[in-house]
Amino acid sequence: MDIKDTIEGSFHIVGGDFSRAGEASTEIKSILQSLGFNKEIVRRAAIATFEAEMNIIIYTTAGILRYEITPERIKIIAQDMGPGIEDVELAMQEGYSTAPDWVREMGWGSGMGLPNMKKNSDDFKIDSVVGEGTTVEMIIYLDNTKS
Repeated sequence: MDIKDTIEGSFHIVGGDFSRAGEASTEIKSILQSLGFNKEIVRRAAIATFEAEMNIIIYTTAGILRYEITPERIKIIAQDMGPGIEDVELAMQEGYSTAPDWVREMGWGSGMGLPNMKKNSDDFKIDSVVGEGTTVEMIIYLDNTKS
């Protein structure tokens, strides 16, 4: 099945709600699979979305995750109302984490979220203002190869 129009959607993410962790990324994965995208594109989008979703749950009070699928690309935007990131360059380093101990005890907060988002995106932008929140924009370009 080919995409002829833009497909858009959004998810409201509640900070601290680990019971719903992964719902947005699972739904995006299902949508992409139903559209017939190759497994690598689906995998990259699911990982990037999951990491963004978890960062909202771990670090913020709330956020929104939006997606837009066109014949050329998948765009994922995660916008939160969190504390912001004081040092984005440091936060982009693999293994650097500001997650509280209780989050680490649950198995999260290993410092791979932002690096994994960047690694699985063709274009990656992050804008963070301390005390206001963070916006991450990820784009995966499609080669229209179907699996």
